[in-house]
Amino acid sequence: MKKRLIVAGVLASMMLMSACNTGNNNSSNKLSGAEASNKASNEASNEASNETPKKPITLTLFDKNVGDPFTNPVAKEITERTGVFIEIQQPTGNPDEKLNLMLVSGDLPDIALIDRRVATLNKYIAGGALIPLNDLIDKYAPNIKKRYGDVLSKSVYEDGKNYYLNNWYGLDPDPNWAISMRMDVLEEFGYGERAKAGDSFTQDEFLDLLRKFKEKYPEVDGKPSIPMTVNADQMPAIIGSFKAMYGMKTYYEHDGRLEFIVRDPRYVEMIKFINTLYTEGLLDREWGINKAQNFEQKTASGRVFATGGGIVNEANSAFRAQYGTDTNHLFYAFKVTAPGVDPAKTTYGPRSSLGWDGVGITVANKHPVETIKFLDFLASEEGQYLLMWGKEGMNWNMENGVHVPTQEALDAISKDWANFSKTTGARKWTWMIRNGLGEDGTPYDLTFRYNRDNVNQHALKSMAGSTWDTALYDDLGPKGGTPDALSEQKIKDIMDTSFSAMVYAKSNDEIDGMYKNMIAEIDANSAAKIEDIYSNNYKVRMELYNAAENK
Repeated sequence: MKKRLIVAGVLASMMLMSACNTGNNNSSNKLSGAEASNKASNEASNEASNETPKKPITLTLFDKNVGDPFTNPVAKEITERTGVFIEIQQPTGNPDEKLNLMLVSGDLPDIALIDRRVATLNKYIAGGALIPLNDLIDKYAPNIKKRYGDVLSKSVYEDGKNYYLNNWYGLDPDPNWAISMRMDVLEEFGYGERAKAGDSFTQDEFLDLLRKFKEKYPEVDGKPSIPMTVNADQMPAIIGSFKAMYGMKTYYEHDGRLEFIVRDPRYVEMIKFINTLYTEGLLDREWGINKAQNFEQKTASGRVFATGGGIVNEANSAFRAQYGTDTNHLFYAFKVTAPGVDPAKTTYGPRSSLGWDGVGITVANKHPVETIKFLDFLASEEGQYLLMWGKEGMNWNMENGVHVPTQEALDAISKDWANFSKTTGARKWTWMIRNGLGEDGTPYDLTFRYNRDNVNQHALKSMAGSTWDTALYDDLGPKGGTPDALSEQKIKDIMDTSFSAMVYAKSNDEIDGMYKNMIAEIDANSAAKIEDIYSNNYKVRMELYNAAENK
């Protein structure tokens, strides 16, 4: 741990501020901490430029994910290539609590990996605990500058500077949500060729399939069939899958404003569709309370034709064990499109290009230049394959310009990927990771993205084109703990309650009146004011982003 460098008074005030800002990643407090860290960065850079530290230098790194020592083959290769040895620090308890404790005490690591979806990252920036990286990137990090692209612009702080580097950044091209249907049933009902080709289905076709399944199979093994069920533990993904059919996103963008999604005219149509599924007995009566175990039992029983959300891995594994690996008794992912919606305009793949974590250099770091060079190597094409595939000649070889894993590595991953990672170092350190494919077309993630089963290969085709970036819409709401935040929560509670009531309505005829009552109720709870906050924060974010892009 390094010398305590942050003024105690500033940190104490920051912790008081955190009580009001929990859960909000968009602090608008104008503090002097960021300005102080500018000075610290310049002084540290000058110091590093005038010194020639002994090789290898040791840097402490707080990793909320992995606490293994930096001694495996990949770690040794990184040290050999960069002259940097990493001393890993990981909490035994809650990482966020540990990070806050370090911030208060000033006992900081050299590098901090912080979940960028929580308030802690912004507290580190506003408290002056992280140094700005822009000058360091411009001078010493060509790989970061090239490969991150506009991700750097999208992740600037309110002063227009970058204080962290995104981890697991870039849009993940893998399928996210879908409407999954059993291939054997699709073949039986005459849709086999289209299904195998990965074609989309219209809402009317989907309804027809559900009705046919219910009519032909009222019972399976003596129990009532279930045309469609869902995992209630993943309800945001379930509702998101229904919204995706209609091309809806986070907000309803209307007349230059961001409004609550319930104002979208398509929202009512979606509710009526779900209500139709429920009233006709096509949707599981227990759909709102199905826990994961019940969901898995039902989908693996053969009584279910379709489901929504992610790929149905557990049931598919059970079917393969029962019928063989080549069975057609599997759930495959498809786009189902609402009337008038182009399949390419569906929104089944919400992803943030800004990733999961932020990797920052703290003011405790005495070697910022060496550190940014170290991070730049990890971010490079070469560094990514070293981190995620392991050492060349050990786990893989380059053949005709393409990374090719050894059969031994693939067998070891299949047998016990965790042990493979521990012994070889491949995918043990996931820092500066970029989603997607490398320059030769192979996936950076050897362990989980190289060998795909037939369902996952099919999903790449059937769900292509529905990915969209959520980054610019994230965390636009009022600050936590404020009266406006309380109003926002009240409105969300009203919408949740109304959603359930409308879905369970006796018929579509009742829904229009229930919808009007919901809109009147949210308006009475200052919905327009909260929408003003969304719209203004979005405008500020876009101005920051555009300014950073045009530098």
